[in-house]
Amino acid sequence: MSFASGKLLSSGDGDQKGLDRRGLKLYPHQWEIIMRTSVRKTLAIALLAGVLAVALAVAAFAQAKYTMTVNKGRLLSAQNEPQNWLMMNGDYGSTRYSKLTQINRENVKNLRMVWALAIGGMQDVGQNGPENELNPLIDNGFMYTSDGWGTIYKIDARDPNRGQFVWVCDPGVKHQGNTSRTRGVALWEDLVIANLPDGRVIGINRDNGEIVWDKMIAATNEFGTREFFDTAPVTAEDKVLIANGAGDAGTRGWIAALEARTGKELWRWYVIPKPGDPGSETWKDKNNAWKTGGGGIWQSGSYDPATKLTIWGTGNPVPQYDPQSRPGDNLYTDSAVALNIDTGKLAWYFQYTPNDSWDYDEVGVHMLYDTVINGQPRKVVSHFGRNGFFYSLDRTNGRFLKGAQYVNDLNWTKGIDPETGKPADYNSKLDVQIYNPAARALRGDPEKRTCPTWHGGIAHQPTAYNPVKHIAYGVGIEGCFSQNGAEYKFLSPNGGLDRKNSEKRSFNSDLYYGSVTAFDTINHKVIAKALTDIEIRSGATDTAGGLLFTALQDGWVVAYNDETLDELWRFNLGTALKGAPVTYAIGSKQYLAVQASGRHLHPVKFDNFQDSSYLFVFALN
Repeated sequence: MSFASGKLLSSGDGDQKGLDRRGLKLYPHQWEIIMRTSVRKTLAIALLAGVLAVALAVAAFAQAKYTMTVNKGRLLSAQNEPQNWLMMNGDYGSTRYSKLTQINRENVKNLRMVWALAIGGMQDVGQNGPENELNPLIDNGFMYTSDGWGTIYKIDARDPNRGQFVWVCDPGVKHQGNTSRTRGVALWEDLVIANLPDGRVIGINRDNGEIVWDKMIAATNEFGTREFFDTAPVTAEDKVLIANGAGDAGTRGWIAALEARTGKELWRWYVIPKPGDPGSETWKDKNNAWKTGGGGIWQSGSYDPATKLTIWGTGNPVPQYDPQSRPGDNLYTDSAVALNIDTGKLAWYFQYTPNDSWDYDEVGVHMLYDTVINGQPRKVVSHFGRNGFFYSLDRTNGRFLKGAQYVNDLNWTKGIDPETGKPADYNSKLDVQIYNPAARALRGDPEKRTCPTWHGGIAHQPTAYNPVKHIAYGVGIEGCFSQNGAEYKFLSPNGGLDRKNSEKRSFNSDLYYGSVTAFDTINHKVIAKALTDIEIRSGATDTAGGLLFTALQDGWVVAYNDETLDELWRFNLGTALKGAPVTYAIGSKQYLAVQASGRHLHPVKFDNFQDSSYLFVFALN
């Protein structure tokens, strides 16, 4: 290995070196025997031709390096490679389900750490630590991961006792003015693709760690607010799908497609429509609120290859807590949106919470699967809403199918309409929704208590789905919060957020704790729930071994029975965890990996834990 251009490089680590051609060499006496033989002359000539063909093929093979790229076919069939983990959320349906069974309910108690590896990214990280909210990707014994500052790592994980760096690619993100955070990388053919904290997207040669293309995509709006990335990229159909996560900062959320081989932008769709576009009629203010309307996206979308639709969840409108500043339903915030992957055109949408005032983003994972609902087979997209309800929609057209409450405490509405899926208290004649007045603080109102808390429910935390048991799993937060009604001002009728002259918002949380939920997706009911003292910010992974894995902010990696949520195993890593566990296999051995991460400081419930940037790997003893 050598250091070059800020990268730790190797020369072909992991490539097959070819075969020994001498074992197939034809010696002169063999030619003589063939030429003198008259018996079965035709057969002999055919045999000779075959031997020569094999010799030439093997010779050519020996001169070339064997490579198996992460191509379109492999990503479409990712569920059929349980030894690998090729996408951040497991597959295009974002189900995070593994068919591996070696680690199961009977032996999970014997799970032990087998190696750990420190990675970088701990400089200038701030109070929340490195914000490594991801799991590594694994392809045939090699891991690909990132730290919060966008440095990408390829790790040889084939040795059962240790991981070793193959290369390290530092793209040179400046720390000043940027925030350390990553939610993962993507693979496409021979590239590793990453969004960077400074607004760039890069494609890296996965064999040598060299940057192939580097594009600055994020921009600054007319009010000086910069866009940034909070999602992992998604690769599909020769494209890289990316999204702007800076909605709460006062930009317009968007989804864009780049050409995978070059990084060239192909199309872009905005969450907040400009005047005259469909949906703009749902922004009825006089202050051009659409310019800073939010709808940021900070969890990766899913992809349905049958319809060529990519389905994403969108964030809350801005200003977040003053619905009177932006009367109307505020499309397409707090919604599921389906875009044609070739054109970027909106095919359908479903809005969960019109005219939101509680920060109920619906950026969370949207899982795609086929199941039976109300006695009929359905092609479903389902979602654990941050607003406390579980939703099932028809993924071909966005039509609401069924829903139910999954959080313990919910009071902002009395339910959801069984026909439309909208909140039961929604009134289409109102520009500013009232919902439950006791939980909805408008301008001038004192603090009112709302459940669930503004953190959810389940926000961005990756969810899971077991296609055999038809159970969906979510990890997140339970509880309530209170806030007053405060007016948010604009700089002028031309728009722009005037934070300095806006009224002060007061708020506090109560009943704040974590939960793991198992939800029956056929009958739409909670079948099990496990509670934790502290919020869960990581994610869920389910396996055919009957286990559900997650990680906790106070350092615990935990395995549950995936039907009852009885706890079966836990191990404390002594550092805060926000990345979801992931499982894979090398040879005949199954492993579990989790990346340390950082904390979430509102509210604080830690015993002076220290943040770290580490990769931990477990296997059976």
